[in-house]
Amino acid sequence: MEKTKKITTIGGQALIEGIMMVGPKRTTAAFCDEKGNITTEDVEAPRLRDKWPILGKPFIRGIFSMIDTFRLGYKALSLSADKLTDMGEEELTGFDKWLDDHLGEKMTGIVMAVGGVLGVALAILLFFFLPTVLFNLLDGAIPADISPWRSVFEGLLRIAIFVGYILLVSLMPDMRRTFQYHGAEHKTIFCYENDLPLTVENVRKQGRFHPRCGTSFMILMLLIGIIVGFFIPFENPFLRTFTKLLCIPVIVNIGYELQKACARHTGLLSRIITAPGLWMQRITVKEPDDKMIEAAITAMEAVIPENGEDLIA
Repeated sequence: MEKTKKITTIGGQALIEGIMMVGPKRTTAAFCDEKGNITTEDVEAPRLRDKWPILGKPFIRGIFSMIDTFRLGYKALSLSADKLTDMGEEELTGFDKWLDDHLGEKMTGIVMAVGGVLGVALAILLFFFLPTVLFNLLDGAIPADISPWRSVFEGLLRIAIFVGYILLVSLMPDMRRTFQYHGAEHKTIFCYENDLPLTVENVRKQGRFHPRCGTSFMILMLLIGIIVGFFIPFENPFLRTFTKLLCIPVIVNIGYELQKACARHTGLLSRIITAPGLWMQRITVKEPDDKMIEAAITAMEAVIPENGEDLIA
C-alpha cells in the first residue's frame, strides 16, 4: 500500500445503491437513484465509546468498535433498503401484500432482524461447529495422531468457507454494485488521507485496496483464531464451539490493534500481516463508476470535521 500522509478516524461502508461514511462526530449515508440523483441522510446511532470513554482504550475498543459498526451498518442498511423499495415501487400481491398490511413500516426492520438472527446461527454452525465435527471424523479415520493440527485444519476450513461464500455472492449483480461502492469508499478515503481535493478525477486515481478495510479485518481475525485455537483443549464440538465464542472478544481486540498498527507502519512485518486481507479485497472491492465516486465524495464531505479532530497520526 502507498504510504499516506495521515491516518484518520473516518471510515465507511458500502450499501445497496449507496455508501455510508463514518466521521468522529457524524455519520452520513449517500444514495444514488436510477437517474443519477444523489441524496443524503444522517445515520443516528450514539456510539458506546462516546457515552463511556473507557471503551475507547486499547485492547478494549476493538469489540465495542465492531458493535458500533454493526449498529450503524444496520441502520444504514435499513435506510438503503427503504430507498431501494421507493425506487422500485410496484403493486404488492399475495404474501407480500399481507406482510405490508399487517407490519407496514416495521416490515423492513423485522425482516432484517430475522435475517440477522438466522445469519448468526448459520455462521456459528459453519465457522465454529462444522470444522470441529469434520476434524473429529478425520481424526477417527486416520491411524496417526493428527490432534496437534486441529486448530490449523479448523482455521483453514473457516477461511475456505469464507472465501467460497464471498466468491458466490460476488456473482450476484446487486452484490457486484455493492462491491463497486466499496471501491468508491476506499478510493475517497485514500484521496482525503493524501491531502488531495475531493474530486472525481482525484478519487479515480487512488488505489482501491485499503489496509483498514472490514474484509481485511475478517481475514485477520480468522488467522488469529488459528493461534487462539491451539490453546483450546476441548474436542467435544459443543464445548469447543462455546469456548471459541467466548474467545471472540479477545480475537477482535487483538485484530483491531494489529490492523491499526499496520495502517500506521509500512514495514515488512506490516506488509506480511496485511497481505492476505489485501488479496481478499480483490474480490470484495471493485472499480466504481463516476456516480458512485460522487456519492462517496458527498458522504465524505458531510462527515469531515472542521477542526481536524479526525487526525490520529
